[in-house]
This record gives sequence, structure tokens and C-alpha cells, in this order.
Amino acid sequence: MKGRTIILGSYKELEAAALMVDGQLEDLLIDASDVQPLAPGAILRAKVGRQMKGQGGVFLDLPDGQRGFLREVKGLAPGQNVICMVTGGTEAGKAVPVSLRVLFKSRYCIVTPGAPGINISRRIREEDVREGLKSLADVVMDGSDMGLILRSAAPLAEDGELAEDINAMRELAEAVMNDLSGEPELLVDVPDPHEEAWRDWAEPAPDEVIEGDFEEHGVLDQLDALMRARVDLPNGAHMMIEPTRALIAVDVNTGNDTSPAASLKANIAAARELPRQLRLRGLGGQIVVDFAPMPKRDRQPLEQQMKTAFKGEAEASLAGWTPLGNYELQRKRDRVSLEALVGKGAA
Repeated sequence: MKGRTIILGSYKELEAAALMVDGQLEDLLIDASDVQPLAPGAILRAKVGRQMKGQGGVFLDLPDGQRGFLREVKGLAPGQNVICMVTGGTEAGKAVPVSLRVLFKSRYCIVTPGAPGINISRRIREEDVREGLKSLADVVMDGSDMGLILRSAAPLAEDGELAEDINAMRELAEAVMNDLSGEPELLVDVPDPHEEAWRDWAEPAPDEVIEGDFEEHGVLDQLDALMRARVDLPNGAHMMIEPTRALIAVDVNTGNDTSPAASLKANIAAARELPRQLRLRGLGGQIVVDFAPMPKRDRQPLEQQMKTAFKGEAEASLAGWTPLGNYELQRKRDRVSLEALVGKGAA
């Protein structure tokens, strides 16, 4: 399977969408509503609860008796209503992570309350196209104190279609941000995986969109591999990815290769593959990598590989080496883990 292909299907009886690039699974969306009803991206009205001194945040009352945790506490008072957005997946028994930085997304644009200004995707490089989009956006957003991001798919729309889309997102954002009265409530739900694929994978344009069976198109085998800790790397090397309650542990091994360059080759292969594995598995939080033993002089090229690999991924902070020689990083937990989804869907 060559090129960029979107497959709309299901996995473990859950609606799912898969993005394949040259036959390799690059991204995955699975319905998480049964596991986490307030899924990442949902926009809510919530009520401020008690501040947790020493934890740098405050608990919120969410719809259906759920509890959220918000780190932005400045200017908030107990009992106050706020509009917030779910920012990631969470484990059973833990508060849902939320933020006051709310985003209203469509296929062509993102309206950003509290962050004024017109911004255009860097993927749109033609200066005349950028100027035309900016002029159109200025007209539609005139008089609003909200910001706008024009996504990379914006040039695919006719001017009238784009203006209508921006205006619809602006009106939705204004209505929701002013809807502060009442009990905690879900105000904007997330799209289902097929709708989200159409919205977020539109650019670059796919070579093919298929509605079909994951097994028939080679997706199922790659999904099943994601449920195993072991990830095979070139030249017989492999890494083990094992989530714990506190962190994600990654162990890199050279296999049977005992050549002087074996460790660096295995470590670079692991660095290149790690972002994809974390993304597809829905893993985030603190990550500790035990790379294969190598001289300290080889750390710099490996660090560069890590920076390149994680560029453009979900928010990630590369902390660097620990005194014991492990490598630490933190990745935003931006979705429900595959393990949690499959466990629920298979039940």
C-alpha cells in the first residue's frame, strides 16, 4: 500500500480510523467514549472546587459527578464557573486533566479565545496565498477579541466556504464562552473517529480514503503488535516499552550484534521509532529511556536524533540525561491509551 491512505473501520468493536503512509501505521483514532466519557478535546462548563496547596492546581466539578484538575489557578475562586477543555486521557481513579485554553476546531480553522490575532499555518508557504487568507480572515473576524489559526487545509476551500466555516466557528466559540450560567455541563463534544480523521488528516491530501476492514488492509496486524511490549528494530535490535503507574519505561537492546557501533545504531533506531510508538499507543507523562550502553561521546548525536524525532509531535519536553545514564523526557498525554481502550472494548 503506497502513499497516504486513510482507512475508516473499527477495532475491537470500537469505531476507529487509521492513517497509513506507505503501508506503515502512522496515526490512529479510536472511540474512547466508553472508557472516558469526557474525551480529550471536549469543552465543558465546570465549577471551581478547592485549591490543592503544594500540588499547583485546583480541582473542578465536571458533568456527571466527575472531577477535573486544572493547573491554571490565578484569579479563580471556589464556586466560580469556568469554561474549560479536556486536554488528555487519564487513568481510572484520577482526575480528568483540563485547561482554560479552549480551542474550537474545524477542518480549515481553529478559533482561540483569549489568544487574539490571525495566524496562518507554516505549511502554507506561498506568500500570495497567505495574504489572501489573511485578508479574508480579517473581514470575518472583525470586531472579535478571539484569535484565529488558519490550518494547512484552508487553501483547499473556496473563499465562500472558508468564510462560512470561520464564521461558524466564531459564532460557536462566542456562544460557548458566554454560557457560564448553570451546573457543570458538556457543551461541545468531540467528533467521532471518522469525523476527526476527515477534520485533522485532510492535509496533505490523502491518496485514498477507504471504508473497510482493518484486517483486509494490513492495519490489524500492526495494531496487535502495539499491544506487545517488544518493538523490533533493524539489525536484530529491539526496545521494550512498558507503562507503569508512575512512568513509561523504555529499554533498548542491541540483540546479537556485538560490533563496536551496535549500541549507537540501535539507540538511533529506537530514537527515530519512539515518537510513533508513543503516539499510537496513546502513552504520555514521564518517560525514562535506558539506551543501550555506549560511550559518552556518542550522546550528542543521539540527542540530536531525539530532537529531530520529537519535532512536531504532541507537546514534549526532552529533559536529557540522568546521573545514572538514563534519558528522561515528558510527553503530553493527549489521548486515552490503547491498552485502556482495547481492554474496555474487548470486555
